Amino acid sequence: MLFLNRNKFTQKYLKTISRIGGEIVNLKGTKTLENLMKAFAGESQARNRYTFYASVAKKEGFEQISALFRETADNEKEHAEVFFKHIIEGMTGELPVMVHVDADYPVDLRGTRENLKAAAAGENEEWTELYPTFADVAEKEGFRTVAESFRQIAKVEKRHETRYLKLLENVETEKVFKREEKVLWKCGNCGYILEAKEAPEQCPACKHSKAYFELFVENY
Repeated sequence: MLFLNRNKFTQKYLKTISRIGGEIVNLKGTKTLENLMKAFAGESQARNRYTFYASVAKKEGFEQISALFRETADNEKEHAEVFFKHIIEGMTGELPVMVHVDADYPVDLRGTRENLKAAAAGENEEWTELYPTFADVAEKEGFRTVAESFRQIAKVEKRHETRYLKLLENVETEKVFKREEKVLWKCGNCGYILEAKEAPEQCPACKHSKAYFELFVENY
């Protein structure tokens, strides 16, 4: 009889336990649950927006910017997973569950210049306002681990904003493929490297267009 009732007992036990190691783990009915869901939705949407922006950049001849949009999209997927896992762990015994949130999300898709501006603005809001606020709320409600996730991911978003702003500056000042001094340019398709003030119209080795060239920097 004890064995037969084991699953029922376990579920009841998990529902009633509210603290483990001094930290609250049950998210039900908390503001932090709502904030985690907002963050999960926001990161998920950012991932898709950046994927769309990558396609636009590629069409406009900015292969490196396209690749960086895709890389950032992958980062946002990982952020979304962190927040989603917190929800799953905090709602053990309650699943499946519907989480209602009242939030606004950006809708924008234009040229690469405008897309970089929009992306930078979104990252800025996350690291300067949203995630610090969410972290403070989580801390007050007893979710120290969740608070730490918000704070650490905010650091990544700050770096994302910095990169987007630098790429935007290069686009606006027409420095994506041209510099005042000679620099090393690398073909992203075949790896060909040459020294010049400006990337060539066509790669001498693989014949791919200028779009595939980027500054060559050894960072290892």
